[in-house]
Amino acid sequence: MASVSDTDLKGMTQEERVKALGMTTDQLTGRSMYIEFDPDATERFAYPWAPDVDFNKRTELDCDEMTATEVNANIRSLMEEGFGSIVVKNPRGMHSLGVGILNKLNLIIEGSTGYFAVGLIDGPNVRINGRVGWSCGENMMSGTVIVEKNAGSTFGAAIRGGDLVCRGSVGSRTGIDMKGGTIIVGGDTGALSGFMMQRGRMVVCGNAGKNLGDSMYDGTIYIGGDIQSLGVDAVEAELTDLDKAWLTRKLTQYGLMPENGVDHFTKVVAGKQLWNYDNLEPNEKKLIL
Repeated sequence: MASVSDTDLKGMTQEERVKALGMTTDQLTGRSMYIEFDPDATERFAYPWAPDVDFNKRTELDCDEMTATEVNANIRSLMEEGFGSIVVKNPRGMHSLGVGILNKLNLIIEGSTGYFAVGLIDGPNVRINGRVGWSCGENMMSGTVIVEKNAGSTFGAAIRGGDLVCRGSVGSRTGIDMKGGTIIVGGDTGALSGFMMQRGRMVVCGNAGKNLGDSMYDGTIYIGGDIQSLGVDAVEAELTDLDKAWLTRKLTQYGLMPENGVDHFTKVVAGKQLWNYDNLEPNEKKLIL
């Protein structure tokens, strides 16, 4: 660090030097990052500037001759007019459609979207009656998103909350850097799904590709089919009665409950062998100590 001089470092102990240069000795083994939210909480938080919409007030928006910027601006204008249910027509595989909605809203997209659909949202309930491209629901904070067909790679990247559902299959790196919420896939998922997962739950009713859960720190992955291979520090765990009850409730909620139930699901969690930041690399020791 530029604020620490060589003279200061010489007068410090080894532990003080490590901390002064941003190297910590915090032992994380055995701790859980998972936070359980109270579903019975009576208080619901909303942005103070968010418009008050009526779900029974419904309108349609034909975006056939619009850009994505124009469509998103129109959605915001309609919410300010009190419309709580908006049907988007003719999306034509448009990228970045419905991003940044920080309000309660019923949004129905009649068709397929391109990359980054409904990312950075906090509150709306979205139904996409088609396919989606890469990174659908990226950085989603709350609400629900239901994709009726297939999805591209990085489905739910860095999701923080809410339910993100694809009734079909998804590409690789599903839930990469997942920080919370729930991702549900009715079909298969590709390689490196759950990579660097930190919190939340992922449910895949079909098969999973290579390196499932690679470098995951916390959270839980449930796979109903075959797993091609587990990633670094991903391990199988016991499927408990609580897991089965939760899976049954969630999959029934979205009409994805398998005919043979949930007893066959494989549960994958972090082995937590990577939860150790005590040891510096030899070269780092030479540089700072």
